Amino acid sequence: MTVTDPGLGVEDQQMSLSRAAARNLATTTKSAPQMQGISPRWLLRMLPWVEAKGGAFRVNRRLTFAIGDGRVTFTAVGSEVRIVPQELAEFVLLRGFEDEEALTAVANRFEQREYQPGEVIAQRGESVDEIIVIAHGKVTKTGRGEYGDDVALGTMADGEYIGDEPVLSGTAKEWSFTARALTPTTAVVLSRATFNQLNGQIAPMREHIAQQLANPSNASNKHGEAEIDISSGHDGEPRLPSTFVDYELRPREYELSVAQTILRVHTRVADLYSQPMDQVEHQLRLTIEALRERQEFELINNKEFGLLANADLKQRVSTQSGPATPDDMDELISRRRNTKLILAHPKAIAAFGRQLSARGLYAPTVEVEGKPLQSWRGIPIAPCDKIPVNKNGTTSILAMRLGEEKQGVVGLRQTGIPDEYEPGLNVRFMGIDEHAMLKYLVSTYYSAAVLVPDALGVLENVEIGL
Repeated sequence: MTVTDPGLGVEDQQMSLSRAAARNLATTTKSAPQMQGISPRWLLRMLPWVEAKGGAFRVNRRLTFAIGDGRVTFTAVGSEVRIVPQELAEFVLLRGFEDEEALTAVANRFEQREYQPGEVIAQRGESVDEIIVIAHGKVTKTGRGEYGDDVALGTMADGEYIGDEPVLSGTAKEWSFTARALTPTTAVVLSRATFNQLNGQIAPMREHIAQQLANPSNASNKHGEAEIDISSGHDGEPRLPSTFVDYELRPREYELSVAQTILRVHTRVADLYSQPMDQVEHQLRLTIEALRERQEFELINNKEFGLLANADLKQRVSTQSGPATPDDMDELISRRRNTKLILAHPKAIAAFGRQLSARGLYAPTVEVEGKPLQSWRGIPIAPCDKIPVNKNGTTSILAMRLGEEKQGVVGLRQTGIPDEYEPGLNVRFMGIDEHAMLKYLVSTYYSAAVLVPDALGVLENVEIGL
């Protein structure tokens, strides 16, 4: 029946059912619940996963004679920096030396110096008369090439040092490279003359150095591992060397970490509003997505097992200028064999692309799991927004070898756990509480391990600005 309003003209009267009324009787076509925080999670997709039965994974390595981390540690009071005396045992000739009084006497005689970008810290061809330890900043080393041209020999960063062996041993030697500050740099310096003035205070240290020079023990290879004696190219029947492969006495164990949450769904929602979409199922799906995002974040940033914290300091390199350049990327991937994955923040990838364009270069794409990714030297560069960007606009780029067979980086998990929903993740029903809430405990167990130090490298101080 149509009711005519006498105040309306014929053309103003409603002639058919309105859309708002019609929707009351229509079935709305709807999407599943969406979540903006879902990322590609390339690290989780590419990482080979190893079973960690018993909740832990032990990494056995050959015995390495490197005492510490290869870098000297400092304390700072305002703008003044001081070497921690025990850290002088990082120097090759002082390894194993534990006389704290002598170490303190030497540490207190280091002089602090400041260098501006471009200033020369050590000049090629001049006598090595100082131990130079970089406290903060970046320093580039330049040598002489085979044909007389300058050749970049890499960069030095916080805690690295030069000149220790000639000064401590008293031998005459010349710098084979020029060290020049690339950024504002703070260094501490100990001259040969100052060291010699200590005399009686460091008598035990001099004896230790003499013993190291006379009887070098624990021969090691270029990686710091105990050397394996092998004879080759011999003729006849000479006496062959005997050897054994020594192992670390205290290998590192990685325990599985956990990310957990309790999902709560009201029984009325689950009972009455689960058509056409199961409310519990979609609540659980989005919860698992969030847990996987947190899992990848922890695998990169966790201070105990995260990749950024566990990269060997000798496998960390700094950019030569600001953004990552083709030269920087080559330096990064050349430090390990069979690099399979480069992981970078999307902004770092964009900055690298700008560097390629400026040089007239093009990085081809490669297909990984059916998705196109930018590459360098055939190695896919996968985006990862979990890699932090610092306040000064710098970030890091990771390069890694993958897999247990390749002695690379592996993910750790345990499958077959009770109430397993996905590999290494379980959902356990916790019952219904007094508020009529269904409760589910959702847990995922994981960790990561770097099997040998050169499996993982980090390009640091990568600028992402224009």
